[in-house]
Amino acid sequence: MQELDRSFFHRKLSLVIAYFHDPKKVGTFTKNCSKDVLRLKKIKNIIKDENVTKIGVLLNENLSNINEISEKLSIKAQEFFEQENIELEPYELDITYDFWKSEEILSAILPEKFLDEVPSGFTITGHIAHLNLRDEFKPYGKLIGQVILDKNPNIKTVVNKLDSIHSVYRTFDMEILAGENNLIVEQRESNCLFKFDFTKVYWNSRLHTEHDRLVKSFKEGDLVIDVMAGVGPFSVPAGKKNVIVLSNDLNPESYKYMQENITKNKVEKFVKPMNEDGRVLIRECYSELLKFSQDNNGVIKYQSKKRKNKEEEIIEHEIKIPKHINHFVMNLPDSALEFLNEYNGIFTKYKSDIEKIQNFEFPTIHTYCFEKFSPDENPEPTEEVLHRRVHAKIQKIMDCYTLPFEALSFHTVRKVSPTKPMFCVSFKLPKEVVFRDS
Repeated sequence: MQELDRSFFHRKLSLVIAYFHDPKKVGTFTKNCSKDVLRLKKIKNIIKDENVTKIGVLLNENLSNINEISEKLSIKAQEFFEQENIELEPYELDITYDFWKSEEILSAILPEKFLDEVPSGFTITGHIAHLNLRDEFKPYGKLIGQVILDKNPNIKTVVNKLDSIHSVYRTFDMEILAGENNLIVEQRESNCLFKFDFTKVYWNSRLHTEHDRLVKSFKEGDLVIDVMAGVGPFSVPAGKKNVIVLSNDLNPESYKYMQENITKNKVEKFVKPMNEDGRVLIRECYSELLKFSQDNNGVIKYQSKKRKNKEEEIIEHEIKIPKHINHFVMNLPDSALEFLNEYNGIFTKYKSDIEKIQNFEFPTIHTYCFEKFSPDENPEPTEEVLHRRVHAKIQKIMDCYTLPFEALSFHTVRKVSPTKPMFCVSFKLPKEVVFRDS
């Protein structure tokens, strides 16, 4: 099938119907003989006659004609029908395209050689269903897209990724397989609403639990620098927790939608949008902190509402902007590790001032990375082996061989493929790194 023919899926199913003149008997029968009643999803098994003088109950789909009653109907049901003088008649049920699941439809219309791997999986972002079709399925892409569109009422557009993620802005080209030509998405996540152009920014709906996990580790009043923030999936929810965030992304489109999302979610006081090269921001992080603090006179002032005696009370709050950075988030798993060398000497220029600050804290880095391994490795490397490989890379890039393995905390985010796990690695920046001579 090259174009979807929904009439192909019209079928007539031969059944048997039991007619009841007493409505009370219907409930008794369906309760005591539930296995003898039709149990097909989306199909009503109780049918009212047009003149409302009797009610029909469709019997189990294995019973296709009256002659099979003694063989395929339970003894209890047979005795009930005989005792109550229930009328049994043949019944033809129309089954249409709407009845079938998407997997069943695709199995019926795709070439037989593909039946073991029908491509019915997809990721939903807003109103868009996003597929990654393998080459052999691409000639049938529009057919697959239309079936997915038909079977998922909340989906308005189905797209297929055309190539790998572009290295600079983490975006990819895509084609619309079915539905509306509308790729401006509104996605709700972490009690926030995000808007963005799905073709021009990076967004992965599968990472929402990871966004929540990391944001939960931040405390009110913490200062976070989100180096590769995208449209704000870490920054905006953190801002709602009264966490102060310098939220940065190099992609002008991400920056544009980040600004809109900050406003849309009313976190302007806590989240400052930036459009810098991540390396520059890391190098200039302390001066950016000082500038932000100066611009806000050292405090974030905000209001909250509280109901008291049926009246709304406005409460004024102040949060002091800390004199140190609590966290750096580096959500660019393909290359975030390569940015770690920029942390060398970030506080050197300010060392004399920093040493006067009581209880000054060195920042915690949360960097995302892949650690791909060969499928030919035998035995397959354990997680600890992969962690130690990442640790060795971090030591080398930062030129810091005194950073112990035990100082690193690893969290497995997901497996992009069987041989490509994604990790979040967290560790506190060593004093010798941040005060190193550039």
